[in-house]
Amino acid sequence: MAFTDDLLDAGSTIWAAQLDHPFVRELAAGDLPDAAFRRWLEQDYLYLFEYARTYAVAGAKAREESAMATLLGGADAVLNEELDLHRSFASEYGIGETGLEEATKLPTCEAYTSFLVRTAYDRPVPVTVAALFPCMRGYLDVADYMAELADEEHRYTPFIETYTGAEFRAETASLREIVDDYAASYPGHRDAMREAFLASARLELAFWEMAYAGEEWGARASPAPGTERG
Repeated sequence: MAFTDDLLDAGSTIWAAQLDHPFVRELAAGDLPDAAFRRWLEQDYLYLFEYARTYAVAGAKAREESAMATLLGGADAVLNEELDLHRSFASEYGIGETGLEEATKLPTCEAYTSFLVRTAYDRPVPVTVAALFPCMRGYLDVADYMAELADEEHRYTPFIETYTGAEFRAETASLREIVDDYAASYPGHRDAMREAFLASARLELAFWEMAYAGEEWGARASPAPGTERG
């Protein structure tokens, strides 16, 4: 069994909770409230800058040429493709690029991005790529599930089509291959890779909840397990 299969098995409960989340189900049906989608769009836009930074730092630290090329290419794809896509979404849904640029991070977005960037700078590359994987694979699985649930086209169909598309599917497969390669080459890092993967997976689930229900700074909340500062 590939190491990523082991990771996905370990995270199966979190994955099931993502698929069952009301944000996912309501977006698939086309009746997700505007406020929830706007909150997701603004927060994900801010998240992606740090996701790209995490890719870039991992790429700069990588010793293997193929891993360096894939990781730096991933950073470029986020900055020059996915962020542009979010700007396009903002225009289509009446938010505008100004709304994206003026948004500020909510607590879960701050926790998630801080965890990723801290991991990229402080931990070995194998651990960082494991932390990156839940976002890519999670969106692919969620979007595939949305496509199954959706019985007609609606205003959120472009979202579903983006994350079920061939390009995103290929990028996810490339990242998965790197995770498996590092697990095979550095078996001593597997436990830390699993911990990082599960921490990111929990934050992915929390991100859907943040987008759906909203958050405010000042509310006392426990950090997602596995993301506490040591």
